[in-house]
Amino acid sequence: MDGVSQSISSPRGEEIPKAMDYISEKSHGHSSNDMEKQVPPQPQELQRKLKARHLQFVAIGGTVGTGIFIASGSSIATAGPVGALLAFVFVGTLVYAVMLSLAEMATYIPIAGAFTRYAARFVDRSLGFSMGWIYWFSWAITYALELTAAGLIIQWWNSSLNIGIFITIFWVPLTLINFFPVDLFGEFEFWFASIKVVALLGFMIFSICINAGAGDQGYIGFKYWEHPGAFAPYLVEDRPALAKFVGFWAVLIKAGFSFQGTELVGIGAGESANPRKTMPKAIRTTFWSIFLLFIFTIFFIGILVPYDNEAMSIGDTNAGSSPLVIAAQLAGVQVLPDILNAILLTVVLSAASSNVYSGSRILIGLAEERFAPHILTRTTKRGVPWIAITFSSLWGLLGYLNCSSSGAEVFNWLLNIIGVAGFIAWACICYCHLAFISALKAQNISRDTLPFVSWGGRWLAWYGLIFCTIITLTQGFTAFVPWNTEDFFIAYISLILFVILYVGHKIWSRCPFVKPIEVDLVTGRFEEVESETWEESPRSWWKKALNYVF
Repeated sequence: MDGVSQSISSPRGEEIPKAMDYISEKSHGHSSNDMEKQVPPQPQELQRKLKARHLQFVAIGGTVGTGIFIASGSSIATAGPVGALLAFVFVGTLVYAVMLSLAEMATYIPIAGAFTRYAARFVDRSLGFSMGWIYWFSWAITYALELTAAGLIIQWWNSSLNIGIFITIFWVPLTLINFFPVDLFGEFEFWFASIKVVALLGFMIFSICINAGAGDQGYIGFKYWEHPGAFAPYLVEDRPALAKFVGFWAVLIKAGFSFQGTELVGIGAGESANPRKTMPKAIRTTFWSIFLLFIFTIFFIGILVPYDNEAMSIGDTNAGSSPLVIAAQLAGVQVLPDILNAILLTVVLSAASSNVYSGSRILIGLAEERFAPHILTRTTKRGVPWIAITFSSLWGLLGYLNCSSSGAEVFNWLLNIIGVAGFIAWACICYCHLAFISALKAQNISRDTLPFVSWGGRWLAWYGLIFCTIITLTQGFTAFVPWNTEDFFIAYISLILFVILYVGHKIWSRCPFVKPIEVDLVTGRFEEVESETWEESPRSWWKKALNYVF
């Protein structure tokens, strides 16, 4: 059988002692049948059925989307091919720090909602409240964005069709898919997200052929790095070196938006099969898969298309602004736009289904921490959190705002709220890891006993925290050159909302900061029990052989 032969659906950690005490008190003087009758019914909850590849492709589905297929062109137009490549590499190192921090915590305490709950448990309940709600809101609104993008992509073939039609058409099946048992949803996402991975790999092979001389341009090599140049000036006119650095810094923000979603692999920690083994593998594989896909895609676009090509900075949501299509058109390949537009549709729909999954699991984490109504934690017998899924998916209907001009303006302001949510989440993850390490030290728990240890430890977490914070604070620098009040609020409304949520909850609850010695490192911890056996896939023998060789 391909997968896990036994799933764990035990009660939450805090309920186990109560259940055991109940059994112990009632078992004296009764038969085994009587004792079984008197055991309280176990609550329905999320089931641990997600395998490593499911977790990986849920994250890939939520990350690899229009950011790399379309917006990567504007990144190269802003900073040039080398400037954009360096920006993506640098942001990739920040994501690496975040993912290692997440891996160390998620393997030790794999709970639903994962890092949004770590903030409340390790640092401060107000931080968990503000971080959790703004992060959930970002994915709820992103669902509406993806549904809108799907309609715009179809308008590539027929511009007379109203996008509201397709928001309805796609909202229904994508929402229903999330009501499948989590193992079926994971399988669907695995194959659906595989399309975008295969598409990017195909583009890389295509790029090698075109660069070698298979297209109308003949042999290209690195001539576009020489003219118009490897770096593009941005904003500053009289100081070329500073103008190129400003271009590089502006792309850091765009690269960060493209990488956002990589951390979603941690959202499924509460549903992962054997998280001590599954989570480290899923987190490492997810990071390197997304990082390499992004870096090589940016590299090949940079050598095939000059950064001053006007089509890359148009900003449309369909294939017309995709640098992959522009590269094919320059090479004389005319059939690719329609094919790529169809692929873009699957890219957007895959991301949309991941948005609903992620939003619903974040809601469960908020409810578990009593930051949201506890009714959101209710699940079906198959472990599907149907109330959380319903509530998250309803926000996708905000896409209808784009059917009118005034509504579209409101929708754009909502989108501005989600812009920096990823950077805030990354900074909080690194901060939570620092608090987690301090708690381990205060409670005399050696990090060597953890199922996974981040090799960078505190230093790598500090690296991610510092630079994620800097980028969060400076991402709206264009509003200062020159000063523009509207642009300032557009750039920083997410950060402002985060601060309001934090301060408001702190005033209302008056909760203290969590001391390292008082951090709860027990509830939700996944214990290795000898009676729990996990059957590996019969296909795993060839994986073991490859691991042995390489």
